[in-house]
This record gives sequence, structure tokens and C-alpha cells, in this order.
Amino acid sequence: MHLRHCCTGWHKSLSETFGRMNSGARSFRGVAESLQLADATVVFILKMRLTVKHAGVSRTGRKLPRDFYAQPVLEVARGCIGKLLVSRTAEGEAAGRIVEAEAYRGPDDQAAHSSRGLTKRTAAMFGPAGHAYIYLLYGVSWALNLVAAAEGEPHAVLIRALEPAWGLELMARRRGKPADSRELTNGPGKLTQALGITGAMYGADLCGDSLFLEEPAEPPGRIGRSRRINVDYAGEWAQKLWRFYECGNRYVSVAPRE
Repeated sequence: MHLRHCCTGWHKSLSETFGRMNSGARSFRGVAESLQLADATVVFILKMRLTVKHAGVSRTGRKLPRDFYAQPVLEVARGCIGKLLVSRTAEGEAAGRIVEAEAYRGPDDQAAHSSRGLTKRTAAMFGPAGHAYIYLLYGVSWALNLVAAAEGEPHAVLIRALEPAWGLELMARRRGKPADSRELTNGPGKLTQALGITGAMYGADLCGDSLFLEEPAEPPGRIGRSRRINVDYAGEWAQKLWRFYECGNRYVSVAPRE
């Protein structure tokens, strides 16, 4: 059999198997055993750095470690552009590529909730990196933030927009929008509704199995930066170019101001 055809067959079989397996059995060895592949075949596929595709998005399955979140908040904000945000709930799994994010560096940053100090609401921001800070946006919808930097430094990254990757039917049902609608995930409250993220997930460990970021198979496009959205009240801090976005992506929530 021609090698290309052989590899295509393996890719199809592995993709189908990943789709059938539950989250607790998605190790590569488990897939290999379910397909009864010989050890030599397993080694060969590993060397090929095989990825599984969902709705046109290649998935590596490499969850981001705690060290990613423990970086300075501006590096985390820029670095998360293009990463996959995955949410697993009782309804199923849904995910999207992060295409817009903003950095908040309290307590000095007057646009950050943590500028008001440690409160019951902001406690997660003062905790260890790699946890979810979730709050109610305008009293209507939830907003997801990634806690960054060192413990005691109340820094976080607001996820503002996603490009849907997989679980589109589930996202469309939750949002009451067509699966190909830009309105599905082009805002912080929209994306949390699409992914089933609520205040019940406040403080969730982003290195766990329910809500996490994955390394994508492909790098993002050109990354732009601008002032943050709706923080005019923050004085000089409103002028900081701490919003990062993938240039030209239709899911970015607001057209760049700069």
C-alpha cells in the first residue's frame, strides 16, 4: 500500500476513535490499543506528530501547563491568542480559538477589578496562576479571565472573543444562533454562553479536565494590539495598549481603534 494512503487511513481511524472515547481514555496508548496497533506502528505515528482535526481545526491535545499562566500578564495575554479554549460540561465538549484578549494588571491598573483590593469577588485574582476568575458582566452574562503572574499579584487576562473550533451545534443551541454566525462567540459574554461557562466555575483550575487551554497545531495569524474596550473611566490606564487580537479575524469583537 502506498505510504500516503496508509497514513491517511490511520489518521481517519484515530480521529474516529478519539471521537468515540471518553475524556478519561484519550491517551495515545489507549487509542493505539483500541486499534490493535503494533508498537512499531505507534512509534512511527508519534514521530509523524499526528494531530486530530475538528471542524477544520487541528488538535494536538497538549494542555497548557501552569508555567504558561505564571508568566507576566502581558505575555500571557499575547500568548493566548491562537490557543484553544476547551470547555467540557454534562452537555458535551465545545471549544474555540482565542482571537482577542485583554491584560489587567492590578492593583495599580485602575481598569482592573483588583484595583479595589482583595474582596470576595476578586479573591481568585490574588490566588495562584492558572485559575479562572469569572464575574457577571453588566449583570447579564459571565466573563472569563485567566489568572496570571505570581500568587499575590492580582493580574488576569480577559478572554474577549473566540473563533469556534468544534462543538458548533452545541454552541449554536446555547446561543440561539446559526452555527456559522459571527455572533456566536464575538464577545466575552457570548463566548461564555456558547461554551457553557458560568459563575459556578469561579476559581476552576485551568490545568484540570473541565476548562483548559490547549496548544494549537498551527500558530496564529498576525497579532495586533490596541487600547482595551470600555475602560475610559480608568484615566491614564485606559490608554494602555493591552488588548491583543488576531488581525483580520471576523470574530474579533470590536474593530481596532489604532
